[in-house]
Amino acid sequence: MSLLPKSRTARRRLMTLAVAAPVLVLALAVAIYAMKGSISLFYTPSQALAAHVPPGQTIELGGLVRMGSLFKKPDGEIDFVVVDKTTASPVTYKGEVPDLFREGQGVVARGAFDTAGVFIATEIFAKHDEKYMPPELAAALKKQGEWRGDGAQAPAYAR
Repeated sequence: MSLLPKSRTARRRLMTLAVAAPVLVLALAVAIYAMKGSISLFYTPSQALAAHVPPGQTIELGGLVRMGSLFKKPDGEIDFVVVDKTTASPVTYKGEVPDLFREGQGVVARGAFDTAGVFIATEIFAKHDEKYMPPELAAALKKQGEWRGDGAQAPAYAR
């Protein structure tokens, strides 16, 4: 008893499938591996704390810049605190910040936490105009009940 079908056409289709399937699986695996480095996860400070984001993993951290937390050092490094409703995360960034970056406003920082729990940002994104907020940040703030809408005052914890 043979495992192969008796029909010549059926055997040809089976052989084509036997050759094509591993090639497609390999191509899919290579594509997923290549995209692994470009995936950026978005967290608010409380979500990052709950998810136990490992040091060195690139993420996007979003929230509001706490009032009075912005400190500019002479070497061009900027320290500030990103807050959401319950948690605050210290952030360090070296480089040029967007013109609209300021205290009490929404911000998204791309980077990674260090072993001390400080977020080392490699990029800073701020609002494009007075009404724009990154969709991920707006959704997270709405979920927490902290959406300020069109120009409302910053919440007390951001002050």
